[in-house]
Amino acid sequence: MPTTAQPPRALVRIVAASLVGTTIEWYDFFLYGSAAALVFNTLFFPSSDPLVGTLLSFLTYAVGFAARPLGGVVFGHFGDRVGRKRLLVISLLMMGGATFAMGLLPTHASIGVGAPVLLTVLRLVQGFALGGEWGGAVLLVSEHGGDKSRGFWASWPQAGAPGGNLLATGVLALLAAVQSDEAFLAWGWRVPFLLSGVLVMIGLWIRISVTESPVFLAAQRKAEAAAAEGAEEKPPVVEVFRRSWREVVTAIGTRFGENISYYILTAFVLVYVTVHLELPKSDALNAVLIGSAFHFVTIPLWGALSDRVGRRPVTLIGALGMAGWAFAFFALIDSRSFPVITLAVTVGLLFHGAMYGPQAAFISELFDTKVRYSGASMGSQLASIVGGALAPIIAVELLKDYESALPVALYMSCAALVTAVTVRFARETRGRDLSRDEAVDGAGARGADACPSAERQGSVPLGG
Repeated sequence: MPTTAQPPRALVRIVAASLVGTTIEWYDFFLYGSAAALVFNTLFFPSSDPLVGTLLSFLTYAVGFAARPLGGVVFGHFGDRVGRKRLLVISLLMMGGATFAMGLLPTHASIGVGAPVLLTVLRLVQGFALGGEWGGAVLLVSEHGGDKSRGFWASWPQAGAPGGNLLATGVLALLAAVQSDEAFLAWGWRVPFLLSGVLVMIGLWIRISVTESPVFLAAQRKAEAAAAEGAEEKPPVVEVFRRSWREVVTAIGTRFGENISYYILTAFVLVYVTVHLELPKSDALNAVLIGSAFHFVTIPLWGALSDRVGRRPVTLIGALGMAGWAFAFFALIDSRSFPVITLAVTVGLLFHGAMYGPQAAFISELFDTKVRYSGASMGSQLASIVGGALAPIIAVELLKDYESALPVALYMSCAALVTAVTVRFARETRGRDLSRDEAVDGAGARGADACPSAERQGSVPLGG
């Protein structure tokens, strides 16, 4: 039987729990990225060269990404064994606690080298928690939703990324507008971090109220029956690499261009506008703020479109569009006009949304239930290391060496083309029954009957 959707009211509550949680966790994560570009380079990594200080600041930003695959493995293992809901509560508490503690940290001027060390440790906790958040949040919605509208419902947790960025950037922009630069550097930057404590309590209250995934509960009962008969169950991470490594590679390639482009559009752009072009930081923050608002609204629309035409066509629109827009993006920003800068960021985020919206359903549909949390988390977080973790660092280094944005644009474009090629040769997953274990059923994870073909689904075949 195909996976059936929960009643609308229950499904909306589950989507709200995932969206609120991911918004708060991404708020915490992106707040660090914005602060790394605007204040941490001065307060924790003082240097005579602004770009060098920024580079060191972004290195600790990358450390958080390094912890994400480990978080994905640990949370994925227990999420596939004990359930999605419990692990999502733990990830929210870890992320919120680390972010709140950042707001209390002494700076380099107070304790010297101890300040960046403590900052790095808390950043590792953030990354570890976020490594387990994404997989659990999208799976909870994907496994509650039905086969026909999974792209739309599963895209809502994805909207938590721009939602969190919108919240983080908005708070920073508000503080920058009402405070002098001196006051913001002295204490104002701490306010958004301390605010995280309040947001976590709200998210925790909502997240505890949802039910566990019925698809997972059915798989758990099946595993318990098999164990009672003496069957040996291997750890999910072992099973992923034994029979789903191709799907992990597909997930990495799918996220590669999306990940790199997003952190350049939202984090590196703050450096480019404020340091390279020497424009007010409010111009960069407000441009990202407006772009993130459009991004938040359009991600579910891209997800809904993927329910009609397939995950691959929509993702290709975003990847190929980003490959071309990368060059126009910096040309428009160099105009130094705020409306034009806002247009550049907004259009870039719209193309990013076309890659990001269908992604939750697409990656969820690649894996069987017993390894889905592990496989989805590992694929997405490994992509974060080779993609998002290095993107701001590489972009800053390219700008520093060449004093031009052209190499950065080329970097963005090539990354987007990697995603386009990956998706072009991937199988279409739209309409897959998530309750069906393809390996056990004998169809094979990549077999012709793994899911309805593009022709049978009514979508336009793109090959692969």
